Amino acid sequence: MMMSNGDQEEEVAGLHSSREEMESLVLDDPPVTQSQGRNSQLSRPVAINYDPLLSSSPSYADRQSPDSPFDSFLEPPSYAEAIFTSFDSSSNGRDGSPDFSTTANALSSEFLSISVSDPQRMDELNNSLVPGGSGFYTYLITTRTNFPEYGGPGSEFGVRRRFKDVVALSDRLLETYRGFFIPMRPDKNVVESQMMQKQEFVEQRRVALEKYLRKLALHPVIRKSEELRMFLEAKGSLPLVRSTDVASRMLDGAVKLPRQLFGEPTAAVDLQEVAKPAKGGRDLLRIFKELKQSMSNDWVGAKPMVVEEDKEFLEKKEKLMDIEQQLIDVSLQAESLVKAQQDIGETMGELGLAFVKLSKFETEEAIFESQRVRAADMKNLATAAVKSSRLYRELNSQTVKHLDKLHDYLGVMLAVNGAFSDRASALLTVQTLSSDLSSLQTRIEKLEVASSKIFGGDRSRLRKIEELKDTVHVTEDAKTRAVREYDRIKENNRSELERLDREMQEDFTNMLKGFVLNQVGYAEKMAKAWENLAEETRGYVKESS
Repeated sequence: MMMSNGDQEEEVAGLHSSREEMESLVLDDPPVTQSQGRNSQLSRPVAINYDPLLSSSPSYADRQSPDSPFDSFLEPPSYAEAIFTSFDSSSNGRDGSPDFSTTANALSSEFLSISVSDPQRMDELNNSLVPGGSGFYTYLITTRTNFPEYGGPGSEFGVRRRFKDVVALSDRLLETYRGFFIPMRPDKNVVESQMMQKQEFVEQRRVALEKYLRKLALHPVIRKSEELRMFLEAKGSLPLVRSTDVASRMLDGAVKLPRQLFGEPTAAVDLQEVAKPAKGGRDLLRIFKELKQSMSNDWVGAKPMVVEEDKEFLEKKEKLMDIEQQLIDVSLQAESLVKAQQDIGETMGELGLAFVKLSKFETEEAIFESQRVRAADMKNLATAAVKSSRLYRELNSQTVKHLDKLHDYLGVMLAVNGAFSDRASALLTVQTLSSDLSSLQTRIEKLEVASSKIFGGDRSRLRKIEELKDTVHVTEDAKTRAVREYDRIKENNRSELERLDREMQEDFTNMLKGFVLNQVGYAEKMAKAWENLAEETRGYVKESS
């Protein structure tokens, strides 16, 4: 039978009244004496400035990002307005945000703190045909540091930068510091022009840029680099030279290719570019040669003249590949844990609300004293369920905070793979130049044999031999530079692997410590709530026995 409008209004009013009554429930623990032992510290009430049951929590699917299996850990909106108390006193790993509360701390150790704020929209003056039709956002980047390179203790300054400036900084760092584990910059959204009007996108980019710059500030080499210092200090336009687009580089390479094939010997090898990756596109001949060498290594099965001989590096590389896969698997399991804790918290909240409504009904309709007693007991049960719901939500927030370190290290693995790619690229360059030298020597020997069969020598062959010898000298110089670059990248890899081992051990130890402490602490608080309920309702056990 359908309810009338009056009945519906009464139902809504009753539900609202029940929620208000649940909100007014006293959920704090009673004062705990010192004699109660170690549980006293874990039993302090946690400050809550909202009732999570009054707002619907977003579904798990809504929080899941298609780009990353771990994005659901980042800033869950269902906990954004709550104040949580962690059971572990230490912070989870290094966040790049030193404590400025005391002057002694700021002076005792070096720090570089970076914040990104105040996004402002600017009109694009060059390419915009319609006023206001095209634009971009700039962000205020504020730096506080005591580095001597930045002016010493007490230095604080700010500059405005756009996303293109961050791209230029990233490209320069990747080019200059090959072999280092350089954090990956935020990606440029392909539909950015359509989303620029949305404030949430601008805020997401601001957070991503701040996180990226703070990671750079934590790197022991990048934090003191001239490139980062200019990015953070230089007023006005960024003094770093932006990388040329791919089309322009390919065009330059196409113009230079005929001269490399038919011109002077020095044009065959660009000594300035040999220490850079070939994928830049300015040297098409080098790209073709390295592609041929790569195919020979992988498909033909011919052993190159120079190979990777560092067995320790190969073992560590294999180990890191296993760790990366384990991180992916563990992050998926952690995601399931967060969802399970969220579901339990929501279920507990619904259970508590149901008993609040039932208790209210029993109280209003009670005739006998025993009914009022049962109503009071049901209210105690509702209190325990609601408190457990809140504790589960707080626990979930702490779980997200600690296990987010897994997501961070998935990003680190991208930087590791990039550094290993630099090493492989440098080795391929050395292999290609070694093959070129071998080929040139073979051609010279054949020409010398052919020329020796002619009385007085063949002038054209002798001239070609001299040209090839000049090319050999240039190629040998190029190989020397390539070997030097390869050795530099290997040394960078070695130091970075040592640093990664130390930091992974420290970060994962802190992560597990914080995770376990909070799991145990909140479990004890929830157990105490249900123990109190069991004590209050133990009379039912005596009656049933």
